[in-house]
Amino acid sequence: MGHYALPLSGLNCMGCARKVERQLNADFTVEIQTLSPTFIELDVNSPLEKVIDSIESLGYRAGNTLQFSLQGLNCGNCVNKLTKHLQAFDDIARLNVSKESLTLITSSSHEEIINRVAEVGYQATLINAPQVDEEEQIEVTADEPAQQEKIAEPKAATEEQASAEPEPAELTTQTDDLVNTHLLIKGMTCASCVSSVEKSLLSVPGVEKAQVNLAEQSALVISNQDVTSALVAAVSQAGYQAEWVDDPAEQQKKQQLHLDNIQKEHKRNAFLGLVMGVPLMAWGVFGGNMMIQTTSDQMAWGVVGLLCLALLSTAGKGFFTSAWQALTHRRATMDTLVALGTGAAWFYSTLVVIAPNWFPDNARHVYFEATAMIIGLISLGHYIEAKAKAKTTQSLQALINLQPQKATLVVTNNGETTEQTIAIADIKQGMTLRVKPGEQSPVDGVVLEGSSYVDESMLTGEPIPVHKSASSHVSAGTINQDGSLLIEATGIGSQTMLSRIIKMVRQAQSSKPAIAKMADQISAVFVPTVVLIAIFSALIWYWFGPEPKVSYMLVIATTVLIIACPCALGLATPLSVTVGVGKAAEMGILIRDANVLQSASKINTVVFDKTGTLTQGKPSVQQLVAFNADKQKVLSLAYALELQSEHPLAKAVCLYAKENEITAATIENFVNSRGQGIQADYQGQTVHIGSVGYFQSLEIDLAEAQQTLDEFSSNAWTPVAIALDKQLIGLFAIADPVKESASQAIQALNEMGIHTVMLTGDNQSVANSIASKLGISQVIAQVLPDQKAQHIEALQKQNRIVAMVGDGINDAPALAQANIGIAMGSGSDVAIESAQMTLLNSSPLSVVSAIELSQATIKNMKQNLFGAFVYNTFGIPIAAGALYPAFGFLLSPVVAGAAMALSSITVVSNANRLRLVKTRFH
Repeated sequence: MGHYALPLSGLNCMGCARKVERQLNADFTVEIQTLSPTFIELDVNSPLEKVIDSIESLGYRAGNTLQFSLQGLNCGNCVNKLTKHLQAFDDIARLNVSKESLTLITSSSHEEIINRVAEVGYQATLINAPQVDEEEQIEVTADEPAQQEKIAEPKAATEEQASAEPEPAELTTQTDDLVNTHLLIKGMTCASCVSSVEKSLLSVPGVEKAQVNLAEQSALVISNQDVTSALVAAVSQAGYQAEWVDDPAEQQKKQQLHLDNIQKEHKRNAFLGLVMGVPLMAWGVFGGNMMIQTTSDQMAWGVVGLLCLALLSTAGKGFFTSAWQALTHRRATMDTLVALGTGAAWFYSTLVVIAPNWFPDNARHVYFEATAMIIGLISLGHYIEAKAKAKTTQSLQALINLQPQKATLVVTNNGETTEQTIAIADIKQGMTLRVKPGEQSPVDGVVLEGSSYVDESMLTGEPIPVHKSASSHVSAGTINQDGSLLIEATGIGSQTMLSRIIKMVRQAQSSKPAIAKMADQISAVFVPTVVLIAIFSALIWYWFGPEPKVSYMLVIATTVLIIACPCALGLATPLSVTVGVGKAAEMGILIRDANVLQSASKINTVVFDKTGTLTQGKPSVQQLVAFNADKQKVLSLAYALELQSEHPLAKAVCLYAKENEITAATIENFVNSRGQGIQADYQGQTVHIGSVGYFQSLEIDLAEAQQTLDEFSSNAWTPVAIALDKQLIGLFAIADPVKESASQAIQALNEMGIHTVMLTGDNQSVANSIASKLGISQVIAQVLPDQKAQHIEALQKQNRIVAMVGDGINDAPALAQANIGIAMGSGSDVAIESAQMTLLNSSPLSVVSAIELSQATIKNMKQNLFGAFVYNTFGIPIAAGALYPAFGFLLSPVVAGAAMALSSITVVSNANRLRLVKTRFH
């Protein structure tokens, strides 16, 4: 028997509790250990799911809904694996698993659930812990002191659950309707800062996911409720500043303003630092005295020291302020290293100036030039870096700029039509708008009147204009070319396709691929490790170094602190993601999450659905052959049945009947055998329509039609058979023209060494014919809709990394199962929602471009990470004096500062090279 301890809600007294007891006794064999209006502990011979169903049938609620964020799930197969594992436990109910989150009701502790998730190799983090509602429990206890029986304290394992007041109804609503919050973050300088901001955002109750982008100085937070004020407060407590922005254009404007201000600040700081540092360094390089030997030296260098202090208080203020905030929050950042290095150099030099007698003669060297030059060079590096960062968001800015700010409203009053100019924000759904030649469509809409060609290249990447006439759909931002169009606004504001694209691009740019996790893990401990290395190196020089030991200690410690660059690590992946996702959007490829880029670069198998993916998705009847029946009667019967079917081939038969002015016969008892065929009764006889395979399963004789079927097969026509009382009376030949670009796409994939597969419900001979023309390697035909995901899973079991390309509702499970689901933009909303990548232009060539761009982006990320790791791996030991014993070479703190700035500039510049990448079809 299962033992469960559950909090209850909705019960007002012990009478309600007795009602629950009677219901449970009626439904199960149960032993109730403890019962109150707020808590029940019981042993029962049934899973928790059924126990909760029984309690909820009375209108009450039982159990705590726990919600976890998940890491490590990359595809639908991972989701299925975790779901099956958790379903095996009887103490789990209302289980809902996605790639990113887990929701369930359980009588176990959240630690136990986390352990169960870990058993299959994934990680779970508790998002919401149920809150204890002590006041309500005390109130119930006071109201019913005499009626409660055996109200004991729950066991330790369930203590938290027993005292909690759950809110499952509210949580369910919030889970179904997630809130996206965009924040601009100020004060981040390196990967350590990103980690701190992410932790602060994830600490807010209700937050499911937080994505922080160092390159854009922004954050995207996904929560199950509006927690904007709490998010801003959490970031502030972490030592940074956050500002909420909702409108994409406003967000981009503020973001650009923020980057401009940062550029100006770094430019000013670099100027001040170099104006002071270059003369001081030149003085030392060309033989000037840097030692304190006389009182006049003290006076002169004392003035320099004061000037350097002023420099640190102005140009260097940001480093010290950020370092202090980091210290108060018990963390270390890149600014910590700079502040320690420059501060130590200035403090040591000032001590030498004030009390030279404290130091040996050969240790009375000042390093004020290092203080100034480090501030100047690092600020110069940040300035160049900020300028380069601004270019990474150009693709997103181009999308935002597509939407015009004004529109022409058409108003009809008393038969008189007038036009007036209004702002985009004032447009309401249902308004009639005029789009003149050369103008951009202000919103999504349906054409009411007029005819014109519309340039949609900015959204789809297709250069050829599309003809639009009455009933055609137009999207915001597309350019009307030659005719005037009257449209009805159907999608406004955030509902337009353009707004959805911008939202998806921004979300993808803020996300992280799996490769970035390694950099994040290293960055989290990087700065403290560098500080320890600096201290250890200084001690080594103190114990074993030459005289003046104190001077060498300072130089070594300062150089190690300055040369280490967590900034390069922090920028290595987010910059590549930002540029790569933006570049994809320019090509008409929408990427839902940056992890797709990494997965797509490893794809070795691409599975295509046939209809609407490789073909145009507009099948038409090529021929009708009747057998022992009148053609018009055959067509009338077929028309009657196909009118009630939603299959693409059904529409072709209906259109053919309309063109021949046929009236549908009267039928009844319609039955749809999904994926096989349909049937109905006609005047006491049964009519069947379906595929050849369906007719064979019904044992309908097709012998007399074999020659016709062979003819259809040679022409790559799909046969649809119709029978009356299991006697064949007709065959429809239906063809769906292959897209012109399909052959090029398949050829390119084959050249890349990628295995190509066609997965279709069509019959084998037609599928083989199309596949041979296109050069597809493998054909899986006559597949039922619910079997497609199984075939994808079978390919994955062959150690294949599978991309599934589809467009229909029936493709959704397969798209979710594949390592990467790629949906055609012309397809169903369900397919697009199930896919991680959407091709707006619906061309198979975009599949090739998406894979090539993903490979280029991942290659760029690896180059950046390799550069950052190699730089720090070699730079830090050299700074610590590793080359001194063999070569007598010691790195100057000034050179270290220049190297640090150069490393960041190199990473940013390399990421921007992605904007110049060319794929073979774009």
